Amino acid sequence: MTKYCYSQLSSPTNIRLLRLLPSKSDEESLQGELFEYRLRNSDKDKPSHPYEALSYVWNDDKKPQFIVIGNLHLDITQNLYTALLHLRDHDCARILWVDAICINQEKNEEKQVQIPLMAEIYAKALRVVVWLGNADNCSDQALEVIRLAGERSAGLSIAEAAPKSTPESVLQLLKRPWFRRIWVLQEMAAAQHVQIMCGSTKIDGYAFCLGIEFLGAASEDVRAQVTFLIRGAIFRSGKISRRYGKPSLDICSLGELLDMYHAHGATKLHDKVYALLGMCSDDLGKPEAAGLEPNYDLEWKELMRNVIQFILGSQVFVDTWEDKELAMIKSRGFILGKVSDVANTELGGQRLAVIHRSKQLGLITDDSWNLRKSAIPIQKGDFICVLQGTSKPTIIRLCDDHFIIIMIAAVHSEYTQAQSLSPTREFALQLGIAKNRVSEPVKACV
Repeated sequence: MTKYCYSQLSSPTNIRLLRLLPSKSDEESLQGELFEYRLRNSDKDKPSHPYEALSYVWNDDKKPQFIVIGNLHLDITQNLYTALLHLRDHDCARILWVDAICINQEKNEEKQVQIPLMAEIYAKALRVVVWLGNADNCSDQALEVIRLAGERSAGLSIAEAAPKSTPESVLQLLKRPWFRRIWVLQEMAAAQHVQIMCGSTKIDGYAFCLGIEFLGAASEDVRAQVTFLIRGAIFRSGKISRRYGKPSLDICSLGELLDMYHAHGATKLHDKVYALLGMCSDDLGKPEAAGLEPNYDLEWKELMRNVIQFILGSQVFVDTWEDKELAMIKSRGFILGKVSDVANTELGGQRLAVIHRSKQLGLITDDSWNLRKSAIPIQKGDFICVLQGTSKPTIIRLCDDHFIIIMIAAVHSEYTQAQSLSPTREFALQLGIAKNRVSEPVKACV
């Protein structure tokens, strides 16, 4: 069968939607139609055609399966093929947005335009469907346990008491790759309604989160970050900020997002950055951000350097590698203070007790800092430094002959930039955005 060829979209703010055609037989090949859709219209950005957006894991780039689009053959991954089989209705067509189908993945120029729209696409979807994968011997049981726990949490059930420990089936379900995928963060942060599917079993996203929290199963940071975002879906309006001319969820700065979410995984290293851009509150239209636009032709080491210099400023020297989630940074700066104690807050942040070098450093308070939770927890004995040319402090940890960056952008509401102070020392810093930046081996030192 002839391979499907995409036609060019008529507008940079238009997208494609998939009309997944029905079938009475589960054995019949997947059939669909792609049509162009205007994401923005004059009616206050209200979608003119309801659609669902799919959130799933690619797993790898191999595409052993296909979907037929207008008698033409479009290759897709096994996991996506299985998801679409479960989503296909017997009688009615289903309108979906699926990244691997609705974006021409072989044309980087199109991806550069479409990827910045993804937060808006998920925000305007009638529903975001999460595909966790095929059912196994324990998944149906796990979802039923979670559903019942959610009912008890909401006071809708007086069934037996909750298990004293989280059932193994639930723990296994939460180990599925979807919970660690970095693109999931933007998708769940944008969604207004989430439905979770595992095989043919479905559960509402909010009910899922209630059950998980009732069972105490989301204590691991990566899972907790995802369930927190899912739970917030019912409170969202679907509106997207465009205060800098580009659509964004406007959650926080890129530096803060890297600090919180760098432990999540990506098939391509570039996505460790691109998956966060739709959530950041920075002005990505200014010249300093030019190197951050989605461009898979750009070498990873260049992108890593661009990100660091965007966050820390162009005055820092950065050394990066093509195959490593690691950078060595050289900069002048000064020590602002030392962490004397750390406590977790009820809202999931970190409260630091800080001993300051001097009371002349532009701080309103000198005893307590409230910060967002970082992927690598801050510890007693860590240092707070200010690097030359930066607007936000950086939290670092001494390691042999250099420092490891624990938090690249420590945003404290009562910090006032101390512009009058001169840098007093040279810093050799290591930054990693792998799962554990602390244990990443140092291959070079600046």
